[in-house]
Amino acid sequence: MASAALNTNGVVLCDANLSRLPATVARPNYDRSALRPGIVHIGLGNFHRAHQAWYIHRLMQQGLAADWAIIGAGVRNQDQVMRDSLRSQDHLTTLIELSPDGTSAEVIGSTIDFMPIEAGNASLVRQMADPAIRIVSLTITEGGYFMSPTESGLDVAHPDIQYDIGHPEHPRTVFGAIVAALAARRASGSGPFTVLSCDNLRGNGDIARQAVLSLAEQLDASLADWIELTCSFPNSMVDCIVPATGPNEIALAQSFGIDDAAPVTHESYRQWVIEDDFCAGRPDLEKVGVIITPEVHAYEAMKIRILNAGHQVLANVGELMSVETVAECMAHPVISEFFNKVEHEEIAPYVSPVPDMTSTQYVGLVAQRFSNPEIRDTTRRVAFDGSSRHPEFLLPVIQDALESGGTIEGLALVEAFWARMCAGTRDDGTIIEENDPNWHRLMDAARESAKRSRAWLEQQQIYGDLADNPVFEPAFCRWLDMIWSDGCLATLQAYLDGT
Repeated sequence: MASAALNTNGVVLCDANLSRLPATVARPNYDRSALRPGIVHIGLGNFHRAHQAWYIHRLMQQGLAADWAIIGAGVRNQDQVMRDSLRSQDHLTTLIELSPDGTSAEVIGSTIDFMPIEAGNASLVRQMADPAIRIVSLTITEGGYFMSPTESGLDVAHPDIQYDIGHPEHPRTVFGAIVAALAARRASGSGPFTVLSCDNLRGNGDIARQAVLSLAEQLDASLADWIELTCSFPNSMVDCIVPATGPNEIALAQSFGIDDAAPVTHESYRQWVIEDDFCAGRPDLEKVGVIITPEVHAYEAMKIRILNAGHQVLANVGELMSVETVAECMAHPVISEFFNKVEHEEIAPYVSPVPDMTSTQYVGLVAQRFSNPEIRDTTRRVAFDGSSRHPEFLLPVIQDALESGGTIEGLALVEAFWARMCAGTRDDGTIIEENDPNWHRLMDAARESAKRSRAWLEQQQIYGDLADNPVFEPAFCRWLDMIWSDGCLATLQAYLDGT
C-alpha cells in the first residue's frame, strides 16, 4: 500500500488518504479491499482509465461488479512508467472533467493491480490463465494489431510474430500472450475468456479474433479450433476525448488538492457501444449507460469516419501551421471552415444514421466537442501514427466517394497535408519531431514528393490502387504542389474558394 504522507502540492493519492481528499472531490464509496479481479486490461493508458475503467467504477459505486475489478498490463518497456506511477498510489486515478462550464474531479478505484513488465510476459500469461479472469480487454492502438500491409489479416511475417511462433511459451506480443494463456486454460479445463478490443478499428472484435486465431493456427491447429469454438470477440465502439498528461494536468490535479503522479483529463462526453457476445459473462454495463446492441458497426462507422477522420482533417494542417491544439484549430477561421466543408460535403454523405442521430447532427456534435477550449488535446498527439490512422479513417471514405461519383478534393487535400507534415518541417521552418512508428520511411517519401508529388502515393502499403485513380491522383498532386509552393494557408483558401 502507498504511503499516507501529505505533500505541499496536495493530499498524496492513495487508499489511506481517500478520506482526506477535499469534499469537492468524488471518491470510491466501496471497499476496495473486497474487490476481486475479473478483467485484465492490456494498454492501461489515459483513455482506458477515463473510459472503460470509469464505467466499471460507476457500477462499483452502485454496489455492483465487485468481482469485475481490473488488473492492468502492458507488453512494452514504456508501460513501466505507468505501472510505477499507479502502484505508488494504490492504482487510484484522478479523473478531471473539462467542460466549457467548469471543471470537476473524481477519484476512481476500479483498477487493483498492474502486472510486471517483463521479457516473456510470464506474469501476464499466468494472470490471464487464472479462471477468475473472464475478460481480456485491449487498448493497444491501431498499429498494435500487426495487420498485414498487403493483405487482410495478421502479418505473420512480422519479426515479433515470428518470434512468438518460435517461442510460444515466452511470447513477446499481446496476441502471443493471449494464445499462451488460452492454451493454459484449455489444458487446465478452466474455460475460455472474452477478448474485448476497445481500439478505433472498424470491426475491432473481428480483427482481434483474426489475430488470435491466425497466431494459434501457426502453433497448434487444435488450439485454434478450441478458441474459435469457445472464445468470443465482440465488436465495440468507444468514444471520449482524452488528452495526454503533462505538467499542466498534474498541476490541475494539485489545484483540486490532489497529488497524483498520473491524473487524466477528459471531456464531459462518453460513449461505449458493444455487441452482447461474452463467453464467460460480463458486468451489467447497460446500468451505467453502455449501449448493448448487435448494430455496433453503424455507431462505429459514424464515429470513425466523422470524429477520427475529422481529427486527421485538423491535426496535420494544424501541426504545419503551428496551431497547438484541436480547439485552437476550431477557433482558427480558415481551418475550421475547412473542417466543416470537408465533413459536411465529403464525409457525412457516406455515413449512415444511428438511432436518434443523423450524420449531419453528429458532425455538429463533434464540432462542438472539438471546440471545447478546456480540452488541450494537441495536434501532435492527434497526428501520431498517421500510417495507421489514414488508411483506417480516411482512405475508405475516399474509396466510397469515388465509387459514388462524389467530390474528393478536400480529402485529397487532407492527404497532401499529411504528406507535407511528414517532411518534418512546419510552414515557419521549425522542426516536427518524429511522430510515427514508420517516421523515417514516411519522411523519405515526403521529401521526395517535394520534387515529384506522386512519390508519396507510391507507398503501396498505404494507398494501393488509389495511387493510380484518375480522379484522386491528380487532385492529390495538384494540392501537394500548391502546399509546397504557396504554403498551407493559401492552399486552404484556394480550396475554400473553389479555385
